[in-house]
Amino acid sequence: MLEKAEKQRRAGSGQQRAAGYMPGFGNDFETESLPGALPQGQNSPQKCNYGLYAEQLSGSPFTAPRGTNERSWLYRIRPSVRHTGRFRRVDYPHWKTAPHVGEHSLALGQLRWSPLPAPSEALDFLQGIRTMTTAGDALTQAGMAAHAYAFNADMVDDYFFNADGELLIVPETGAIQVFTELGRMDVEPSEICLIPRGMMFKVTRLGEEKVWRGYICENYGAKFTLPDRGPIGANCLANPRDFKTPVAAYEDKETPCRVQVKWCGSFHMVEIGHSPLDVVAWHGNYAPYKYDLKTFSPVGAILFDHPDPSIFTVLTAPSGEEGTANVDLVIFPPRWLVAEHTFRPPWYHRNIMSEFMGLIYGRYDAKEEGFVPGGMSLHNMMLAHGPDFSGFEKASNGELKPVKLDNTMAFMFETRFPQQLTTFAAELDTLQDDYMDCWSGLERKFDGTPGIK
Repeated sequence: MLEKAEKQRRAGSGQQRAAGYMPGFGNDFETESLPGALPQGQNSPQKCNYGLYAEQLSGSPFTAPRGTNERSWLYRIRPSVRHTGRFRRVDYPHWKTAPHVGEHSLALGQLRWSPLPAPSEALDFLQGIRTMTTAGDALTQAGMAAHAYAFNADMVDDYFFNADGELLIVPETGAIQVFTELGRMDVEPSEICLIPRGMMFKVTRLGEEKVWRGYICENYGAKFTLPDRGPIGANCLANPRDFKTPVAAYEDKETPCRVQVKWCGSFHMVEIGHSPLDVVAWHGNYAPYKYDLKTFSPVGAILFDHPDPSIFTVLTAPSGEEGTANVDLVIFPPRWLVAEHTFRPPWYHRNIMSEFMGLIYGRYDAKEEGFVPGGMSLHNMMLAHGPDFSGFEKASNGELKPVKLDNTMAFMFETRFPQQLTTFAAELDTLQDDYMDCWSGLERKFDGTPGIK
């Protein structure tokens, strides 16, 4: 199996490729991998060129307002009804869906984990997913789940789509190729990619690593979009032009294949005799995309005080309540610290939101040790957190000259819902039992004498 996967990974058997990406966020795109495959002037001609089938994929209700209406027209070798059949149930025991409460005895608290260990057996992307937390309810399309993944084999003849939500993938180690119905995305650590709800794809490895590892946010709610910049204005943060949507590419092979689907928390599989990634041309605005986190243009305090982390929001999935996200993707990228007379790291705080954090590379400025690339932390709603003792001492006593935080990239999945810990996460060997000790040195410094700081 692994030998076959490696040969097909290098040869690209039966794959038709068109290089490049189309820039822009939420644009209405059009692309074809064969000349004349895309109809002009109408969506559904009586007969399509090349004997293709016309099909619409809708990501919103038909009557959604124009600004939020999402659909793409696909021109494919077979209609999607031929990519399904009599499903049978399959099991992915480590992938959990909200509402879910893990059956474990771990008490409430601030939690942190070292990276997932490398798998000891051959696992592909789907098999390597491990749910850490769930929040909300997928059946009511509210909330999210935070997953970690670690895998070492390709999805060769296996394909997948998720009817429960869109998937935001954040690689930490090892570049991956995400081959969707609408085209391919090569995604490296420090890049992210998004696969819309219901879109078929497979994941294969790029480069040479021992393990391919990262994080996933499964968003059950309203789709991710760009946050409003408010007083910031028209520029900075994540600029629309830096989002890249793949051009059309298809896979034409007549071999036994398997299509798997996640639907309302359960998994189902059907065997077919061909690849379902057979879209030769498409147009529309319901599409996958990738984004390089290094192109994020941060803004911050240039005189005093530490601003809220909301200024580092890359993507937000709104909840219907203004200013309260179903889930935000927040990053902490390289940046200059210049504030005067200010404690520069994040302040100690409690929050109505729940925060699942990961580190892609480097060091997070609020934690001097213990939080490493591939690691994770969970600070649930209203549980206090902030810099560790070493970080506090360093920031409190350091010279307040301009300092650049470099070679660092942390992120946060922040949601309005409490995040329920899975049994896997509660019993994971890499759970750091001593995490709470990082604050033990923060002793009383109070002196009631007027003027004493």
